[in-house]
Order: sequence, then structure tokens, then C-alpha cells
Amino acid sequence: MKKPKVAIYDTTLRDGAQAEGVSFSSIGKLLLARRLDQFGVDYIEGGFPGSNPKDMAFFEAVRREEFRHAKIAAFGSTRRVKTKVQDDPIVQGLLKADTPVVTIYGKSWKLHVKDVLRTTPAENLAMVGDTVAFLKDQGKEVIFDAEHFFDGYKNDPAYAMQVLEAAGRAGADVLVLCDTNGGCMPHEVFRITETVKHATATAIGIHTHNDGGCGVANAIEAVRAGALQVQGTMNGYGERCGNCNLTTIMPALQLKLGAACIPPSKLRHLRDLSLFVDDLVNLRSDVRAPFVGHAAFSHKGGAHVNAVQKNPETFEHIRPELVGNERHVLVSEVSGGSSILLKAQEVGGGSATKEETAAILKELKALEHKGYAFEAADASFKILVQKVLKKHKPFFGLEGFRVVVEKRGADEPCISEATVKVRVKDTVAHTVAEGDGPVNALDSALRKALSPFFPEITKVQLADFRVRILDPQEATAATTQVQIESTDGNKTWGTVGVSENIIEASWIALLDSVEYKLFMQEEARQSKSTPPR
Repeated sequence: MKKPKVAIYDTTLRDGAQAEGVSFSSIGKLLLARRLDQFGVDYIEGGFPGSNPKDMAFFEAVRREEFRHAKIAAFGSTRRVKTKVQDDPIVQGLLKADTPVVTIYGKSWKLHVKDVLRTTPAENLAMVGDTVAFLKDQGKEVIFDAEHFFDGYKNDPAYAMQVLEAAGRAGADVLVLCDTNGGCMPHEVFRITETVKHATATAIGIHTHNDGGCGVANAIEAVRAGALQVQGTMNGYGERCGNCNLTTIMPALQLKLGAACIPPSKLRHLRDLSLFVDDLVNLRSDVRAPFVGHAAFSHKGGAHVNAVQKNPETFEHIRPELVGNERHVLVSEVSGGSSILLKAQEVGGGSATKEETAAILKELKALEHKGYAFEAADASFKILVQKVLKKHKPFFGLEGFRVVVEKRGADEPCISEATVKVRVKDTVAHTVAEGDGPVNALDSALRKALSPFFPEITKVQLADFRVRILDPQEATAATTQVQIESTDGNKTWGTVGVSENIIEASWIALLDSVEYKLFMQEEARQSKSTPPR
């Protein structure tokens, strides 16, 4: 039996924007809407017209767009208490947005009717019915979000159902059951959604929050009970603990339940979409996010890696490429020969003999004993492999460096200056540079010294800089581990340095970062110069 289509309703631009630290620019909202349409979501909620100029500007701009798949929805509420619907400014704002779809929320919990709206249950029912009917008369597709529905149902089932009946009778196209406080459990959501499904002929939707950690699980249970629309946000952005995470629920529905929601060819771009949204709001991606996180298909234990090498199904619940992800092998003190061999191939170090693998593993464990960590430092690991295999080719040599940090007065800023002396073949470069801090100054001086010989390093930027104290009991004499993430705009790589001196640890990581970029450039040149067979 063919499973019904489950519509995906994205509310990242409205509900997701209510998350702490999340804000979309006007152009950012439009860029995301285009990307969501390309990906294949069914509805894009653009915002709350009338609440702020940015949302209204989006609705004006989006009217000039031609979307191939998604419908744009404006979001608002029912009319106000004792106000004619045609005179209500929120309802008029919804019409002014000029979207084909309008989503309105109404109260379904008597607690809110009494304490928030300060009105009677009967007036609340009239507010719901009046608003839905008015918008339907204007030719809109109307989605009714029954706010706090599950809490309202548990408090007074009969009244919560009356709210849905009022919206349904007025012509609502979809009745969305909302776990607005995010505190319901999956078994409750299934039972209540199933009851509603049997009581109405109108399509049912689900809108969950993640305050109890069950946002995705609750949405899945609602779909199992008959819901045909899922509302959520990209990467789970949302107020408090967030909303149902679309990057998790979409592959779960598609790949686990067999529900049709996103074309398989589009689902392969899920990780790219997830990263795009994080970049848009300048947030770091969740490496442990299901399906799309960098660690979602990462393997570290030697026995696990060995098993995955023989058959990926042993430790992977789906093929990573189905969601646009890829397998990663992590190396550490718990790694075995299989991990080292696969990791060497992954980072481009080539295959290794049994003896070479043992030598790499020995050096790796010795360095990790000193405090090195290569799980997020692929570039440093590649250089390590090259050195152990006697294939390392230094592009330059360090003659020395000096860093000066000076503060010339209590109210004056610190000044950092670095001097670097390097040798490239028979030429010595001696440069000085200032920076916001000692590491920034070192980085600038090193680039200044090397750029005449290797212009490509001018494209490299430090994307992240992390410091970890490995033995805090040693206080200021503690060993410091520095992790650096670098990018050239196309590729990102990680390096690591360890020393009791934080400046030296940073320098070690900086050197690996620059050398890795030069390795990549040389490999690219060699591949271009090698004629095809």
C-alpha cells in the first residue's frame, strides 16, 4: 500500500528566528526561501506581517520570485477579543502580505483563554471561526495552528476538540496540533492525534517543540497516527530549546517510515542545506546532529572501523550519501591498524604496508600521550603520515620567531608584534607584522614572509581558534593544546599544536595549516600535469 504524502512546512524564517542568537537579514530571508524551494519543501512560512518591517519587506520581495514548488505562507493570529474580523489590524496585515497561504494560531487551552486572552470560551470559539471563514472568503488556503493543543486536550478534551471543530466548520484546510510548550511525551502525542484523526475529515498537521527532547519523536508519532503535515525548522532553531528539527524528521520519515516528503534526489543535498542555514546566521554547525552532522558517520574505535571496512551496515544505519554526508575515520589512542589505514587513504596519504601502519600508529599514540588530538586535525594527521613514511617535503624552514606584547598605559590597548624569519630554498625572508593578539600577529608575519614564494597562501584564513588546557593542576605551567581551523574558501582543514607555551603550540598548528595548503596546491598541479591514460 502506497503511503500518503507528508507535507513539509518550514517555519525557520518565523519560529526559527525566535531562537537565541538567530537573526536573518532581509536578503538572508530571501536567500533561504529560494534554497528551501529548490530543496523541495512544500510550505515556507515567511514571517508575521505587521510585527516588523523586515517581515513585510520579505513578503513584498518574495512576490517577485517564481518558486517551482513551495507555497509562501504568512503567519498571524485570530482576530482580537470583541473586534470585527474585517477591522482587525493583524488580519489586515495577513491580507496585505498577499500570500497564497495564511497560517493563523488560536487558543485551544482554557488556561490561555482565561489568563491570556481574558475572555470567555465561547468568544474564543467565535474568534477562531470568524477569522478562518473571513480568510477563506478572501481565497486563501488557511492552516489553523491549534496553539497548546495537547496541553489543552489533557486539561479539557471536549473544549480542545470544539476549537478544532470551529476551525474545520469555517473551512480550514489543515488543523495543526501544537505542542507549544514542548513537554508532551510521544505516547501522548500518538494517542491524542489518533483520536483527532478519527473525529475529523480535515487534514491534520503537527507542530512540536523540543523542550522535553522529544520534538522529532513526537512529530514521528503524530505522522504514525495520521498527520499529513509536519511543521519544523532547519537545524531545530526555535525559541527556548527549539522546534522539531527538519534535518532529522525529513530523512526519518523518508528513509525509516517510507513516507513521501522530499524527492530522494533532493534529500542528497540535506547536509549542504543544513550547513547553508548555519552559515547564513553565523552559527557553528552541530557536529553530532543526526544525519547531517560531521560526526554522524564517524568511526573511532578500532573494532568498529574494522567492521565498517568489511561492511558499512555493521555500524551505519543508512548510507551517508543518501543525505549528502560522508564517512569519516577518526584516529586516536584507541585506534587500530584498520583505522590508521583507512584514515591515511581518506586524507590522501595513500595506502600503507603493515609495517608502515604499525609505525604510524606508534607515532600517533606517542603524540597523543603528549596531548595531541587528531580527530579534528586531518591536516596535521596527513603531515604526520608523510613524516613517518619519509615522504614529507618541507616547503620552508624556520630560522626563528619572536613575539612582543606591549601595553603602554592602563587605558591603552595591548599591541602585539611578531617577527618571523624563514628560509625558502636559498632565500631568507625576515618580516614583521602587528596583530590583534600574538597569534594573529604571528599568522600575519608568516604569511607576509611566505606570500612572495607561495601566493596561494594569501587565500587562507583562520576560521576558528580553540585552546584547551590539558593539565589544569599545573596552573600557568600547564600543557596547552591549540586547535586551528583554516579555510581557503573552498576547503576547510584542521591542525593541532601542543606545548607548555601557548605561543609555541599556536605556531606548530599554524605551520601545519600553511604546509597543508601548500601540499594541496602541489597535488592539484601534479594532477593537472599528469596526462590521462
